[in-house]
Amino acid sequence: MTSAKLTIKEVARRLDVSTATISNAFNRPDQLSAKKRESILKACEEMGYFGPNKAARSLRRGQTNIIALVLPDSLDYMVSDPVASQFIRGVAQELKNTDANLLLFSGSNDSVNDVVDFVDGFICYGAPRNQNLLNQLSNISKHVVTADFDIGTAPSVNIDNYQAAYEIGKVALGDGAKRVAILGLRLIEGKYACAVNDSPLIDSEFSVSHRRLDGYMKALAECDITVSNEDIWHIPESSQKYAKVAAQHVLSKTPRPDVLLCMSDVIALTATQEALKLGLRVPQDIRIVGFDGIDEASRYHPTLATVEQFNVKKGAMAARMFLDRTSHSEILPFSLVDGDSAPV
Repeated sequence: MTSAKLTIKEVARRLDVSTATISNAFNRPDQLSAKKRESILKACEEMGYFGPNKAARSLRRGQTNIIALVLPDSLDYMVSDPVASQFIRGVAQELKNTDANLLLFSGSNDSVNDVVDFVDGFICYGAPRNQNLLNQLSNISKHVVTADFDIGTAPSVNIDNYQAAYEIGKVALGDGAKRVAILGLRLIEGKYACAVNDSPLIDSEFSVSHRRLDGYMKALAECDITVSNEDIWHIPESSQKYAKVAAQHVLSKTPRPDVLLCMSDVIALTATQEALKLGLRVPQDIRIVGFDGIDEASRYHPTLATVEQFNVKKGAMAARMFLDRTSHSEILPFSLVDGDSAPV
């Protein structure tokens, strides 16, 4: 007989002991002598019974020790993204010495209803692509902590994306910039890399990309430089595949931009590769800056000037805020990283 067909009552009946004795053997060994506990556990193992139903017990006490980590896109994309991977690592490091377990949940799902009863709450990294899911997380009764976006009803952990973009923008523009292009990330609706043109911006209330765009625009205004929507590019995900398309189009324009403001390091590194293929000198012919502070930015040649936002620390902070049931939000520091692509 398998454990699925055995209940604690049936096991207790077969061993002629109380259900409390069986429960103690698995959950409170100090309540039994070592010899009696060993005898009960051995008999249970022979029957194929491996303890009271943990899921049912968790539901009864209202705690499962499972935290859902909601990622904004499909899991296959997110676990390969270096920035998301850093954040996940930070969460995992903070939880490793606790009883909590982590459930990765794709933000492309329509609903959290399938898991809401089996988790203690949600850590949400980036605004989910699905609006219905975003609405549910804004109104759910379980504890929620957000990172890189703010839903107003839950504590969040962020950096000041507006200020960070403004400061790295000023570095990129230097004293002599004339023509600038912005390689943005998820600025409009669209599955393909394209210029923004007249398309309406989306998710402006939640998106860190729009805060970065606002910061770039402030830096440009202070330098008396105008950028048209034809030179602001929407890239649907931070991947080399889409960044390459945008970079090739921008670099083929006449006159060519002398500064590229990129909303991720992956985009910036891809743009740098494309510029070098054309025989351009970086930074003499074109200055390029990124955003994130991934490890590859410092290993690449030329090294990348970027914003480091300490994603591992951000993940750990989000996990700690969840465990502590923090009710206030946190703004973490960022750092400008000097690089050869746009030296100060």
